[in-house]
Amino acid sequence: MNLVWSTQDLVIAGHPYPCFPILLWDTMESCRPANDFFRHYLLRGAIGSEKSWPSIGRALYDYFSFLQANDLEWRDVDRGETKTLVAGYRDYSKDECGLAVSTIRQRLHYVCTFYEYAKAQGWISKLPFEYEERTVKRETGYLGHVNASGGRVMANGVMPRKDKNLPKYLCLNEVRALLGAAENPHHRMMIRLGLQTGLRREEIATFPLAYVFDPEKAGRHERNIRLTLDPNDGNKMLTKGNKARQIYINRKLLSDLHRYVIQTRGERAALSSTIHKQLFLNQFGEPFASDGKGIGRIVRNIGKAVEIKVNPHMLRHTYATHTLVALQRNPSKIDPLVYVQRQLGHSSIQTTIIYLHLINDWVDNAVLSYDEELNESLEAHHGKAENLHKN
Repeated sequence: MNLVWSTQDLVIAGHPYPCFPILLWDTMESCRPANDFFRHYLLRGAIGSEKSWPSIGRALYDYFSFLQANDLEWRDVDRGETKTLVAGYRDYSKDECGLAVSTIRQRLHYVCTFYEYAKAQGWISKLPFEYEERTVKRETGYLGHVNASGGRVMANGVMPRKDKNLPKYLCLNEVRALLGAAENPHHRMMIRLGLQTGLRREEIATFPLAYVFDPEKAGRHERNIRLTLDPNDGNKMLTKGNKARQIYINRKLLSDLHRYVIQTRGERAALSSTIHKQLFLNQFGEPFASDGKGIGRIVRNIGKAVEIKVNPHMLRHTYATHTLVALQRNPSKIDPLVYVQRQLGHSSIQTTIIYLHLINDWVDNAVLSYDEELNESLEAHHGKAENLHKN
């Protein structure tokens, strides 16, 4: 089995598709079922970002390689055995390859989607997996309005259960240390934008210069100013799935960004003969790669200087966690969870709920710490009282 990537010569409906995944058998003939699926799934709107192509290509490549190595036929969905093809691949990935549960789930998602496509095409009579009813933790109190499932949901039975690891975030002391270590003003402003808006690294890398203005001169008096992130407005902004969304940016941050543009950005902009639309430029005066990996390296290196393990996505988690806590402490007409969902650009509120679990653990730890401190104080007081009594 071979996985290759197309060049500009792959033209479909008059449009070139470089770096498109193509599966070939060892004979170098096309693995037509997989390639038909790629064309349907990747080019007809199911996947909005080309950055997902490599993951999907490798998932199908790995699955078909597994079948080929074990002399199995992908269409053999009526094997008459307890373990289906897909379940066998799942266990092989876990037991033999030692892959993380998150990786296995991602690959199985694409494999199962391929089989659903194959069934719709009439290539197979049934799916090699079933959906089953699973019990989930019923949310109470604040989350009661977003989960009316009664604690029962339908889930793909072949999928391993999700890891329960919660996202990591920075405490306020770590935030201060990280910003203090960011001596480069360009780097410091990138980190601030991530910490105060929750933008993804590619969104920071492509954040347009045109979005920055002086709120004072614009006559804007709001404490938080609404901006529209629109990939189709000609400013080269990238968002997940190329979907436009509105975010709120703190007035002070927007003023500082404007000051940064006026006083600092020009030094780097002058290094290039091209006028770039992106806000942040590298040391050569060029935009960072749109995937934001360069910014990721910068954030990690600054974190190492103060012994903090951090990446741009952790800045996003930090924003979401602290913002949710702040909104819950100051009740208003704003639904905290919905606000954070929209700010982060989550398509489903279920994705945002993870932060509520996070702060619930945070509150539990805070209460525990408080109880321990109180108990220690009471014990100390009790000890003094006993000594006085003895004397």
